[in-house]
Amino acid sequence: MSQKLKWNNLESVEQLAEVQQQSKEHPVLIFKHSTRCSISRTALDRLERNWNSEEAKNIQPYFLDLIAHRDVSNTIATTFQVQHESPQVLIIENGQSVYDKSHLEIDFKSIKSFVASH
Repeated sequence: MSQKLKWNNLESVEQLAEVQQQSKEHPVLIFKHSTRCSISRTALDRLERNWNSEEAKNIQPYFLDLIAHRDVSNTIATTFQVQHESPQVLIIENGQSVYDKSHLEIDFKSIKSFVASH
């Protein structure tokens, strides 16, 4: 039986330095969630339902409530040179965004496949 997804909450701009540092050792996933958007809720539910901790054991997952932490969301867009979207998932490796999907393109199998090929 697969284990559930255990999120690390991303709540401050300062944590982004930690994310970049961690990404030098293993991929870091950032999920940007809007609590005001039904598509964001759907994408989050789908990701959590399909997540398999055993298959994704080298991916460190972070969750960002972008309504509560708009400053962090804006800094992510600038730091990782990605257009802001929500919901949005990024994979950070070696301090840079190497994968960026939004809305219903967010899919565990695609994430797992991408990370395995890197």
